[in-house]
Amino acid sequence: MDNILDVDTRLAMYKQLLRIRLVEDAIACRYSEYEMRCPTHLCTGQEAVPVGVSAHLRTDDLVFSGHRSHGHFLAKGGNLKSMLAELYGRATGCAGGKGGSQHLIDLSCGFMGSAPILASTISVGVGAAWEIAMRGESRVVVVYFGDGATEEGTFHEAMNFASVKRLPVIFVCENNLYSVHSPLDVRQPNRPISALGSAHGMAALHGDGNNVETVYSMAGEAIVRARAGEGPTIVELATYRWMEHCGPNGDIDLNYRTAAELAAWKEHDPVAMYREALIAAELLTPADDLASRQQIDQEIEEAFSFARASPFPPAGDLMAHVFPTQARLA
Repeated sequence: MDNILDVDTRLAMYKQLLRIRLVEDAIACRYSEYEMRCPTHLCTGQEAVPVGVSAHLRTDDLVFSGHRSHGHFLAKGGNLKSMLAELYGRATGCAGGKGGSQHLIDLSCGFMGSAPILASTISVGVGAAWEIAMRGESRVVVVYFGDGATEEGTFHEAMNFASVKRLPVIFVCENNLYSVHSPLDVRQPNRPISALGSAHGMAALHGDGNNVETVYSMAGEAIVRARAGEGPTIVELATYRWMEHCGPNGDIDLNYRTAAELAAWKEHDPVAMYREALIAAELLTPADDLASRQQIDQEIEEAFSFARASPFPPAGDLMAHVFPTQARLA
């Protein structure tokens, strides 16, 4: 560990890593109760990416995400109670109980929304960055996506436009090696995804997405560049999801990846590695770690109780916030 980061930042990042992990573990544990009826994509194993990025972000900076967004939402400051209420389909949910896990939003902290359509929020995030640039503001936009999204045309259109306009946007690719069940090497040639950023004329970074301090360093470089008006950056971060593509279980029995591969990545656990590093540096004690876990567990329990006690949306709200198509208007 280097000495660039101060102790408070390091401890705050560890606690956020731990918090996201424990939230995801709790969702996985309770999902089989069949009260959360929405598809749920867990980010277990990928927590270092949003934590390292969000450690640099201000409340007025904007974040956009895709279907695997719990960590992005929480790291940016999204409300845990409203997130869990959304998973339970309750009226107190962040999208009124009508969006579920894949449609999180919390405008109060700058989390502008997530959507399950592959790459769909990338161009929206670039549009938000264009507004910021036109207004001459110092805010930045972060857009999260997976390796599969880089195979969509809108990804390249958005990258090109952001580069041409020198927009304050950071493209964060969480490369977890799989698009659902398809490995990267059968979908893309043997080159870093970050090279696509270079091809579009923007700064490109590539590194270990399971090392939160590496993520912090690279994200900081990109965000400083964006705030200074020096244009966009793509940051490709190598990471790995532990759970099935969608749901709370394992999926090694599907034979698209091996138990040995998963075990190797679990040895590179972003939460455990950082805990061990902080303890070795005498910045964290096992007692402090236990106290943090107990505090987070209590917060999670209170959030689940809030969600389950909340009412369902009234039937009269079924068509609220639904915009009719032109055909229907006709």
